[in-house]
Amino acid sequence: MDLYKLGKVTWEESQLLYHALAYSGKEALVLLSPSTPYVCIGYHQEADAEVDLSFCETHQIPVFRREVGGGAVYLDGNQFFFQLILKRDNPLIPLRKEVFYQRFLEPVIDTYRQVGVPVEFKPVNDVLAGTRKISGTGVGEIGDCVVFVGNLIFDFNYEMMSKVLKVPDEKFRDKVHKTLQENLTTIRRELEPKKAELWNEFNLNDLLVSQFEKMLGDFQEKKVDESLTSKMDEIATRMFTPEWLHQKGKKQIGRQVKIQTGVNIVQKMHKAPGGLVKATYEVREDRLYDVILSGDFFCYPPDAIGLLETKLEGVHTSELQTILERFYSEQEVETTGLSISDWMMVLNA
Repeated sequence: MDLYKLGKVTWEESQLLYHALAYSGKEALVLLSPSTPYVCIGYHQEADAEVDLSFCETHQIPVFRREVGGGAVYLDGNQFFFQLILKRDNPLIPLRKEVFYQRFLEPVIDTYRQVGVPVEFKPVNDVLAGTRKISGTGVGEIGDCVVFVGNLIFDFNYEMMSKVLKVPDEKFRDKVHKTLQENLTTIRRELEPKKAELWNEFNLNDLLVSQFEKMLGDFQEKKVDESLTSKMDEIATRMFTPEWLHQKGKKQIGRQVKIQTGVNIVQKMHKAPGGLVKATYEVREDRLYDVILSGDFFCYPPDAIGLLETKLEGVHTSELQTILERFYSEQEVETTGLSISDWMMVLNA
């Protein structure tokens, strides 16, 4: 199988190459990182709903839509990317995507372990160091190929990730920033400083190649030739247009940012007869945390909303109806024009 060890490339090349290989029907493993930062959104997302396009334009951060699913991510040169392109009829590809992730993440997991970071696989597609995610991955079908993309995260700019996302308000942004730091880690964070200094893009990629060879056999190192360059130029005429970036995807109700599997930051709004209801919270393994309730409704006594927030802390989503019913039955609370079903509209993520 062909191997492209490219090191730092332009952000455009970092996306165009694996698309070009897939559309050309060429199996390969690509290792690279972008020389400048950019934002990449999933194939089914809406750019203006997911990304703060004004912020990105002001700070000269490009935004690109890939042909692989998943969420919006901030990418830079401290994340070292692998892109595996396989033909759909490759016998190594299992029928189920969940099995695919588990099989093809083995080289990534073994690489982290050899570096000194003990990690484990968590379905569907997470690699965790303890409870924190340490690799982002995705699978998509492009042309006649299956493309598996992911990274080794040496370092991560949590602040910039929280800034490039489209959020309803600054409290939500602060929550995204805090939850990212709590649930996403890096090689630099996990290793002692002296040990972290031993690793860089080149020796980490060498280690990753040796792990992939155990599964895929020997690689033949290649350079990007004229035919691939021509294919990349052809694809660029379609993928670097406003029409491609701003094509409409599935509309979302409210705002939800996935941090890792089982951890999401959610904000939902609902217009009830008694006024607007807004809820912002973290969902972790189907339980609610850090719930903030607000809106222009009336509540008597006024401090009852704070009490409700407390009672919702750590509640499983399956128990919401019961908790709300108990709250109204045990407390002398009046929310004119606002019923339990209205609360369920914003709390049942």
